[in-house]
Amino acid sequence: MIKTMGMFSDQEHMKLSQFKFKLPEDRIALFPTEERDQCRMMVVHKKSERIEHCLFKDLLNFFDEDDVLLLNDTRIFPARLYGSKEKTGARIEVFLLRELNPDIRLWDVLVDPARKIRIGNKLYFGDDESLVAEVIDNTTSRGRTLRFLFDGSHDEFIRTLYGFGETPIPNVIKDRRNVVDEPIDEDHPFTDRERYQTIFARVEGGVVAPPAALHFSRELMMRLKIKGIDTQFVTVWTNQGNYRKIEVEDLTKHKMDSEQILITEEVVEHVNKARDSKYHVCAVDTSVMRAIESSVTTSGELKAFDGWTNKFIFPPYTFTVADSMLASLYLPLSTHLMITSAFGGYDLIMDAYKQAIKENYQFGAYGDTMLILPD
Repeated sequence: MIKTMGMFSDQEHMKLSQFKFKLPEDRIALFPTEERDQCRMMVVHKKSERIEHCLFKDLLNFFDEDDVLLLNDTRIFPARLYGSKEKTGARIEVFLLRELNPDIRLWDVLVDPARKIRIGNKLYFGDDESLVAEVIDNTTSRGRTLRFLFDGSHDEFIRTLYGFGETPIPNVIKDRRNVVDEPIDEDHPFTDRERYQTIFARVEGGVVAPPAALHFSRELMMRLKIKGIDTQFVTVWTNQGNYRKIEVEDLTKHKMDSEQILITEEVVEHVNKARDSKYHVCAVDTSVMRAIESSVTTSGELKAFDGWTNKFIFPPYTFTVADSMLASLYLPLSTHLMITSAFGGYDLIMDAYKQAIKENYQFGAYGDTMLILPD
């Protein structure tokens, strides 16, 4: 039986199985809405436990002048490559995570199937096999360090590498499209390369788009500005590691992969001024919430930060910076659902998810959203 939040002592924590729910496969959005801000938005009021059903463009109605929206300005790069193994020609998927050393073209990657890839193997990319990489280290079960063999400049290398890459949409979308035989046409006006990227993406390095932020349109951003709502940006270089399956029932034993974050002094000034003046501060996406909760003073104020975080947030947890949160509708057993339920309250959020399924909301990166307000 699932315990309610009120029944937990300070020493008790929730278990993985308590974040399992039945999600029909057809509720996972395979494509974005035609217009970014036309997805649905469930509004959850924490104090009254009232739930409203709106469109994302209605976000404007829930905030006032001098309220702050905190967004992630990471830019997603084409991180998924397909190559072949030397001698056998076996097809290998390589997922670029981050560049370790630009001078010697060293990259941290994931490979699939990993069992076929050993230190010393060479991988070839492109129809003409013009790009070659050598495996020089094992990092995790699927992780490898690759050294790309390329004689040109670094800019030429990056252009070549990205030219072979595909937009790293989540596997659950990619695999489901194949099952239902609905591949996206790259000539379609709404390609993954365009839409799996926020309109304010600026700092390259992320491989997972902040899904709640994908729905902001240029028109909505302008309307927010006209109303006097303050939009501020932190950078979280989101990686794939935090989407990996949790293997332990006791969540205190789960270790999050580290992500690099940047919070500037300018952002800190805006956020702390809004908090002190009792204006709303809304974290847009779990990546932003995790970042700001990783950099707070003992008095609960935000502070500047340039470094890494492996903070894992799950119920029960006391938040210190934001009083509002804009989230996606996440998949069962995900760390993102755990952060959301910690912020909104486990019982309320899980009830809201049941209602979302009943009301035909769409889940996942291209799906609908949830706005959680203090009341």
